[in-house]
Amino acid sequence: MRNTDRKRAQGVSRLDRRDSRMRRVGTYGGRKLIEYDQERWNILAEKRERAKEVMESLLSFGIESVVYGSVARGDVNEKSDVDIFIPEVIPSYKVEVALDGFEVLEKRIVQATPNYAIKGEFVLSDNTTVSFPLVRMREREMDFYRFGGCVDYRGLMEKRRVPGVDKRLVLIIPTGKGHREIPLTDIHPSSVARMLGVSIDIVTERIRVLTRRREVGRTGIFLCETIPSTDCFEQALKEIASRNPAVRRRLD
Repeated sequence: MRNTDRKRAQGVSRLDRRDSRMRRVGTYGGRKLIEYDQERWNILAEKRERAKEVMESLLSFGIESVVYGSVARGDVNEKSDVDIFIPEVIPSYKVEVALDGFEVLEKRIVQATPNYAIKGEFVLSDNTTVSFPLVRMREREMDFYRFGGCVDYRGLMEKRRVPGVDKRLVLIIPTGKGHREIPLTDIHPSSVARMLGVSIDIVTERIRVLTRRREVGRTGIFLCETIPSTDCFEQALKEIASRNPAVRRRLD
């Protein structure tokens, strides 16, 4: 190979390696310190006020709940959802009564995988969802919410923000001026588990699942079925189980 060709090939090789590094940085990001402007603080306040409004209504009927994800961590934007979860099995009619003053856009039954807990969901206006288990939750399944970060009503009232991992597999650590970002590739799973108060198993599992989704695109969930607004969740679940063996096994 002539010297000019060899140099050209080496140059292309260096560019390929540089592009590869840039893609990795683009995918995983680097350690960052993010400071919020006033607009972002205002968005966070609005999202949290919405969460408080819904959780307050639930609490007035004796129903404890948590808000999880970006609203709990603080790293919100205008499109962020307000995701509220009730961590206990209760009759769905009680939840429905507690949400009577809110606009319900959809009722649905969801299950992430055949082995995961089956949940009922009320989709409300303003990007708000209230979900609750229709079967007994396993402790490992509760770790899912702690992994992403969650706070209860008292925490919201105290303006508490908590660390958690987002869908990019980046650990979000709240600060007084915004938050810090640390890619999970930069930190040992055991350290993440200790910080979030979860098992190391859930950390490794979420890394595996979210990495897979990033590689092949969102794979969806095992079950997501809209039910009529007049239907009872429990009865609708029985009907689904009658024709779906996997759902039937999880009920058992």
